[in-house]
Amino acid sequence: MISKMTWRSIFLSEKEKFYFKHIENMVSRERAAGKIIYPPNSAVFNAFYLTELWKVKIVILGQDPYSGPNQAHGLAFSVLPNIEIPRSLKNIYQELLNDIPGFQVPSYGFLKSWADQGVLLLNSVLTVESGKPRSHAHFGWDIFTNKVISIINEYCEKIVFLLWGSHAQKKFSLIDSKRHYILRSSHPSPFSAYRGFFGCSHFSKANQWLNNIGKTTIDWVP
Repeated sequence: MISKMTWRSIFLSEKEKFYFKHIENMVSRERAAGKIIYPPNSAVFNAFYLTELWKVKIVILGQDPYSGPNQAHGLAFSVLPNIEIPRSLKNIYQELLNDIPGFQVPSYGFLKSWADQGVLLLNSVLTVESGKPRSHAHFGWDIFTNKVISIINEYCEKIVFLLWGSHAQKKFSLIDSKRHYILRSSHPSPFSAYRGFFGCSHFSKANQWLNNIGKTTIDWVP
């Protein structure tokens, strides 16, 4: 059934619903009022453009986009080339360094290669006002991303879900743990990484799961 399901078909369905129209209106109103909203309109759904539904192997769930200039481009935790690596991503690289033999910390934070390999880098909330983290959390984006998680749960087979932090772990109830592999830890934020993210070994565990079920593993060097 998954061969007949695409993100495009899902978007066409969801965009007709009241909640999605409300989100679009709220974001449009903010932009029209002169507020700086990240990511740019053309990049809000980049995660879906780069990782089609049939291609998903791993879901990494973030909260909302980076709220600093030129950072957010539609992929959770990722920044464009030549942009300073944010602290959360530095901690992700630190865990990779400890977890994956031979990993070398790159000088950039662009994670497109992960998305190309089937890692859906999904934020729960897809837009944010400049300098105001969580400012769009009340817009209704969680309704949409809950739908995304539910569709992956239903139509995809044996997906790895990396749920980092309490907000991401709220999605646990949407996932059938008998069909999929769920890994949970604290968030890689500098405020919480030492409470369980460091040492979680999620990257090697995810690859071991993929290898065990006959799927190609992820090259975690971005």
